[in-house]
Amino acid sequence: MVTTSFTPIASLVGGAMIGLAAVLLMWATGRIAGVSGIAARLFPPYEDSELAGRLAFVAGLAAAPVLVRLVTGGLPEQTIAAGPALLIIGGLLTGLGSVWGSGCTSGHGVCGLSRLSVRSLVATITFMAAGMATVVLMRHWN
Repeated sequence: MVTTSFTPIASLVGGAMIGLAAVLLMWATGRIAGVSGIAARLFPPYEDSELAGRLAFVAGLAAAPVLVRLVTGGLPEQTIAAGPALLIIGGLLTGLGSVWGSGCTSGHGVCGLSRLSVRSLVATITFMAAGMATVVLMRHWN
């Protein structure tokens, strides 16, 4: 049995920060905060005028755990029940789904839904349903 903890305050603060970051990026650049799209456009062909902003965005994602550790003195405890092979397969399937769905959870789920995009609603329902089905299958498979 996998146990989880209920963290409404941390979840609310985290969600608000994600929303604020998406709004600030849209305001500053006119771009949607779709992490998969930003990361994919780090590779050629890319527009040189936007490369620095993309690098800063991805660097901020990578620096967040370091900042948390500096501020709190540690990182939250994590347990990963899957082995390396399953994690690699899951990462590749997530990347494939992101490309196939023309966006990721941040692009569709945060930015697209807030813009009332029907395409993003369908994408979000699809990846949420696939995620739920995966959890059910993995909990019954193991």
